[in-house]
Amino acid sequence: MIRTLLLICLSLPFLSVWGQELNCQFKVNVPKLQTADPNLFVNLESAIFEFMNNRKWTSDKFKQEERIECSFLLNITEELAADRFKGQLTIQSNRPVYNSSMNTVLFNHIDVDVVFEYSEFQPLEFNENQHLSNLTSLLAYYAYIIIGFDYDSFGQLGGTPYFDKAQAIVNNAQNTREKNVEGWKAFDGSKSNRNRYWLVKNLLEPRFKNVRVAFYKHHRLGLDKLYDDINGGRKIVLNNLKDLLQVHNNSPSSMIMQVHFNAKSTEYINIFSEAPTNEKAQAVQMLSILDATNASSYNKIMK
Repeated sequence: MIRTLLLICLSLPFLSVWGQELNCQFKVNVPKLQTADPNLFVNLESAIFEFMNNRKWTSDKFKQEERIECSFLLNITEELAADRFKGQLTIQSNRPVYNSSMNTVLFNHIDVDVVFEYSEFQPLEFNENQHLSNLTSLLAYYAYIIIGFDYDSFGQLGGTPYFDKAQAIVNNAQNTREKNVEGWKAFDGSKSNRNRYWLVKNLLEPRFKNVRVAFYKHHRLGLDKLYDDINGGRKIVLNNLKDLLQVHNNSPSSMIMQVHFNAKSTEYINIFSEAPTNEKAQAVQMLSILDATNASSYNKIMK
């Protein structure tokens, strides 16, 4: 397994215990409630922690220190009933950079269309072949997205099997009978072109293949080489921007590009701030086109 072999180089000496794939921290923020017992959310946090961290998501073996670091923050925004809630979910995952103490962010995303039912001590059940509840489908979907991005960072297109699993969850969830559940279909939700449907669709579409290839090169041939060859690694990252620019020119408003820069904007600034002047100028020019929202931030590279 490519990821495990590479992590041998990235990790401290191994323990002898095999772990699951995710090292997931989960937090629920709850406003003043009208009906629900606050203890319900204490139980919910614990149940989700167990669901994410103790479930086997792949057939691969992970050492304890190989587990993928990720965090979830669920902000409850509305109490629809005593056991039904609406909120926003912030998800982030990262991995270590070879020969450094630095972690690199792989995925950083906010899902604004979270609606779920939960009763205290309710077991969280999930079946890959069937939509049992919006809560567990949503959690499993992001578990596979996180794993897919992680594997993509270690092997070219290595995350495809896990993005396929996320796609299957989308397909199953489209037939749910739960009320007010959105984000699983092409044009529903408050951000109808930036929902779960479009994220995994973009990840699996051939026309966006070069974004994922660039993602692999950025990490394995760029970041992981910075310690041994900082100039060579940085040039790989710069050349990747040229590849991303080609994708941008063909699909300027794709979700996959937005997701990429949500995770990488600060990292690009850090990488190119110490580059030669000509590389700085090239990077700022391309980044300002690729991620216009953060154009003013990229100008800091030139200082």
